[in-house]
Amino acid sequence: MAIVRDGPYRVTTFSVGPYDNNVYLLTDVKAREALLIDAANEAPRILKELEGLHVSTILTTHGHADHVQALTAVRGSTGARFACHPDDEKMMPIPPDHRVGDGEVFRFGDRELRAVHTPGHTPGSTCFTIDDLLFSGDTLFPGGPGNTSGPGASFPTIIQSIRRSLFTLPDET
Repeated sequence: MAIVRDGPYRVTTFSVGPYDNNVYLLTDVKAREALLIDAANEAPRILKELEGLHVSTILTTHGHADHVQALTAVRGSTGARFACHPDDEKMMPIPPDHRVGDGEVFRFGDRELRAVHTPGHTPGSTCFTIDDLLFSGDTLFPGGPGNTSGPGASFPTIIQSIRRSLFTLPDET
């Protein structure tokens, strides 16, 4: 596990599964309240990292199986609300408790994380941002946009999403 940000809120990340998918845990240190982004794989490992925290919401960046394989087990063990973009809802292993909208804010303790809908990799691909951090799922790959060869994917759409929604973020993001 790597600590990306440490202060009033902590961001930790670790890779799971055969594709080394990133799982992100955002925690308001004082309130001990957390959000989880992408319960990708290895539910026992994720649950171990969540010990002692109140996870209010599990968010997904998109509905591909390699990003949601541990979702059912983690949600079942934590009782956390599960939220995804409605355009990827049918790809999910369980129905969402909440449908994510573009620009929607998710609170954990005194902190706020904002959703940014970025279709292209999948119709419901969603990034999340807080301060100068961006959690992009597969919207961005190292060196460029995410893969657009699968069902529902579109190269022109992902480029439009990146230009419209990510290039407009502050430079320090």
